[in-house]
Amino acid sequence: MEFNSKNGSSKLTVFQTWQKSGSCPKGTVPIRRIGREDILRAQSVQQFGRKPQEVVLKSNTTIEQKDGRFPSINSNALALPAIVNRSAAVLATAGANYTGAKADINVWNPNVESEDFTTAQVWLKAGPNDNFESIESGWAVNPQLYGDKKTRLFAHWTQDSYKTTGCFDLQCSGFIQTSSKIALGAAISPISMELGQQYYITIGIYMDENTNNWWLIFGNGITIGYWPASTLNVLKNSATMVEWGGQVYSPNVRKSPHTKTAMGSGKFASSLKGNACYMENIAIVDFSTQLQYPPEVTTLAEENYCYTALNHQDGSESSPTFYFGGPGQNYNCP
Repeated sequence: MEFNSKNGSSKLTVFQTWQKSGSCPKGTVPIRRIGREDILRAQSVQQFGRKPQEVVLKSNTTIEQKDGRFPSINSNALALPAIVNRSAAVLATAGANYTGAKADINVWNPNVESEDFTTAQVWLKAGPNDNFESIESGWAVNPQLYGDKKTRLFAHWTQDSYKTTGCFDLQCSGFIQTSSKIALGAAISPISMELGQQYYITIGIYMDENTNNWWLIFGNGITIGYWPASTLNVLKNSATMVEWGGQVYSPNVRKSPHTKTAMGSGKFASSLKGNACYMENIAIVDFSTQLQYPPEVTTLAEENYCYTALNHQDGSESSPTFYFGGPGQNYNCP
């Protein structure tokens, strides 16, 4: 698996552990082996390999920013529901038809409690808030799914807000892998160091206009595979919202004591490069077929004292860098 270093122009090539024993023969693909112990860690066989269903806090509860306002795009407020078991810090764009999105995602290994998981990822969504479709990819630390606390590459999809459809990686049908070089669910190495070398992965998701399949692209053009149009409903035409950022799933968000599961690097967004997790070269594709920074974006942090979000224009960069993350439980997030 090829990874890039963001200090200077050096590019480091790293191999996944499974590649030390060789490579996949032509015409085959690498698949992470699922053992009995993996299934036993799941809350149920039906829930194995899937994100938990999103449970709305109250039917009339929506997310506000620190100033009490709703996040907005083009002066239009986004009435996003507050979710019981999820806390997110994201950059979002909406209001157009999107056929692709990408980002360079800074790689860390945050602290995660055993029942929780944390992600840094890109989402493309369509449909209503309570029954959206989503295809997504990035890195995750998910001990219940993978059996350890390593940072791993993942992909996920759902047709119904994670209620009954979709899964991580290749845990169910829905994503078709074509690459013999990349294994979904495989560990990522090396990891960024505080005030040290920074590493990132590049994730791109693009729709094929001829087939309406959505292709997952890694690094400098490695095609991992695709979500076929037949797997999707509204997303087979286009996405209507794109999000970049982090998410923590836990039964102990929005309550005290709060989970200690961290997001990103575990540092708040205001810590900036070398400390906070970030995404660069953020872009969308619309029906103009041009890869571009989104014309209108908004930042959203669902628990501002636990995890934060900041879109910041660094002096040397052509487009803003998005910072996100936090430690979870702390003095202001007890």
